[in-house]
Amino acid sequence: MDRFRRASAAALLTAAVLAGAVGGAVASSGVPAPPSGERAQDPATRPALSAHATARDVAAWEEFRIHGSARNIHGSARNVGSGTPVTLQQKQGERWVTLPATMRTADSGEYSLRVKLGMRGDNALRIAGGGAVSPVLRTVVG
Repeated sequence: MDRFRRASAAALLTAAVLAGAVGGAVASSGVPAPPSGERAQDPATRPALSAHATARDVAAWEEFRIHGSARNIHGSARNVGSGTPVTLQQKQGERWVTLPATMRTADSGEYSLRVKLGMRGDNALRIAGGGAVSPVLRTVVG
């Protein structure tokens, strides 16, 4: 009888471990989870960020701007709330690093961020804020 209990416990433990592994695989499926403390949003009302750089090639520490708008997906007339903070992120290796360049959107959802980069070479940049990220921008620093 004791062997049966141990075998049952081992089977339950194996099932729990396998369920955790499957759950982890689902969690890492590439679908971004909402930031902590936020509920998942309906895709029709989820914000989207656009971003455009004023320069493709710049010298080290030369100022340029990234401007764009924060709007809801599907062309909804309702913008992301005014005053939503947007932040510049730079890809460093395999990680996106948040740089100390942040501003709040205007009443219209528009923003224009001043940027100076010192890391020479091809830089991948994006804007994050309001639960969304912009498409990746490329800027070459010479």
